[in-house]
Amino acid sequence: MKLEMKLNSLYICVKDMKRAIDFYEELFEKKVSIEDEVFSIFNLDGFRFCLFDNSKVDEKVTWGDNCLPSFQVNDMDKLIEKLTELKIKIVYPRAKIKDNWVLEFKDSEGNDIEVYSRIK
Repeated sequence: MKLEMKLNSLYICVKDMKRAIDFYEELFEKKVSIEDEVFSIFNLDGFRFCLFDNSKVDEKVTWGDNCLPSFQVNDMDKLIEKLTELKIKIVYPRAKIKDNWVLEFKDSEGNDIEVYSRIK
């Protein structure tokens, strides 16, 4: 039997669960599916985007951009408007990379998040 693997979730570490949930509810325009002080879950069309407060279980992490979630959006201009409204810092301005527009921003917890849209 051949081993099959499917990516259906990821988590990022957070320093303040409430702040992170508030931020991602605003960004996704969707309520958190499962809210917990240690591990909260957003269901994004069957993909689980999870928030993990490692300090609650005394797990040490190295903060940085070694895990970079990459979200596809249908309208980069609308996303930039939303990030501006949320007063979020764009750390890699919109750039054309092959057939995509790409940018990165810092979320409420200091994680780098990538967003891309197909160039039409």
